[in-house]
Amino acid sequence: MALRTGNQSQATRNGLKEKVLTLDTMNPCVRRVEYAVRGPIVLRALELEQELRQGVKKPFTEVIRANIGDAQAMGQKPITFLRQVLALCVNPDLLSSPNFPEDAKKRAERILQVCGGHSLGAYSISSGIQLIREDVARYIERRDGGIPADPNNIFLSTGASDAIVTVLKLLVAGEGRMRTGVLIPIPQYPLYSATLAELDAVQVDYYLDEERAWALDVAELQRALHQARDHCRPRALCVINPGNPTGQVQTRECIEAVIRFAFEERLFLLADEVYQDNVYAEGSQFHSFKKVLMEMGSPYAGQQELASFHSISKGYMGECGFRGGYVEVVNMDAAVRQQMLKLMSVRLCPPAPGQALLDLVVSPPVPSDPSFAQFQAERQAVLAELAAKAKLTEQVFNEAPGICCNPVQGAMYSFPRVQLPPRAVQRAQELGLAPDMFFCLRLLEETGICVVPGSGFGQREGTYHFRMTILPPMEKLRQLLEKLSQFHTKFTQEYS
Repeated sequence: MALRTGNQSQATRNGLKEKVLTLDTMNPCVRRVEYAVRGPIVLRALELEQELRQGVKKPFTEVIRANIGDAQAMGQKPITFLRQVLALCVNPDLLSSPNFPEDAKKRAERILQVCGGHSLGAYSISSGIQLIREDVARYIERRDGGIPADPNNIFLSTGASDAIVTVLKLLVAGEGRMRTGVLIPIPQYPLYSATLAELDAVQVDYYLDEERAWALDVAELQRALHQARDHCRPRALCVINPGNPTGQVQTRECIEAVIRFAFEERLFLLADEVYQDNVYAEGSQFHSFKKVLMEMGSPYAGQQELASFHSISKGYMGECGFRGGYVEVVNMDAAVRQQMLKLMSVRLCPPAPGQALLDLVVSPPVPSDPSFAQFQAERQAVLAELAAKAKLTEQVFNEAPGICCNPVQGAMYSFPRVQLPPRAVQRAQELGLAPDMFFCLRLLEETGICVVPGSGFGQREGTYHFRMTILPPMEKLRQLLEKLSQFHTKFTQEYS
């Protein structure tokens, strides 16, 4: 049999077989996946950290990773009650210790009672521990003013991300012009574009209005939908509220308009609500899609399909590493819900420690509990500091020439727009880089500040942004903002 030329021929001459799995033979959908939050700029930040440890001289003494919403990596202390109960669950011998409050012990015992073998190390059922799903349902009812929630419609997950991917897998079908299209906001959280690429689905972009503080406009949804129908079959609409990376908080009127649009156009709604505890701006308020949908009444409440997501990774908790979250499905076909459970069962179950932490987040201490005062004080301190940091970020950036930052109404990020000189854009193109990637790489190399270029989230043609978390401690954040603003001035002068 004739040998193919190139690598295979060379490998054969050397007595080696060609690898079965290469870049040419691997799944092309996986090759198309990009995830900017942990992309090339973060890999370079890791290299710089290693070089600093080896004593290599740099114009900075540390790398500040402002690229990801990882609160505890940025110095936020865990909430005491959450960790006390988790410690007791992981090591039940501590239940006899006088160093833990009685309410923490009772909560740990309650969780362990419903674990296989009374151990957090046992598998749970695939949809998550029944007791915890019931607690989640009660939390949703309290949050939404008494609107009922059914534990059978709640699935616990490995962070919200895992549940989002699962629901998208259910939605994607068809070939060619009948392939599923999914409307996602631009700028967006790259989980969506990455998952759609992996599933070989069609990404349908709708643009948030930067001039109106990243508002969501139904006319823009209509434009995106009608253009997409020429080449795919749009079946779902994703909304991130509060916004990531843009930090806007949707008004109730906007949510109602989005629900009407989805209903009229027969679109499944995905509501990414993981930042629901992170609302800072005066006059802004979180409204859940589920609550608004139910209060709109017939025909919407009984028919519009919705999946809403929440997580322990954000909010005041910041427990990213434990990977806990949930999805609540509303008006989902019962047979499809069974298929969803089947899909989740392939991965056995979400991590039990994450499930336990989620239980504490959705049913925190009440005023009669010994831990209540400390829990409330810690929670309020975290949220108050985040609100102050959101305001500081907006203020410092808007005082800097060439940088414009919308109010950070919620979530954990700013997404400022930066003006880049034409010579800088030209230099970036010569290097084969997006202009904002070039800016962010230079920023990293010269200051040690790691932020994510806006091109990784999507942005209107000819505009440049970066996403920066507001999580660093206040004094470090102040220095970071000033260094970044000074660098932009220097960069602009260099390329003017």
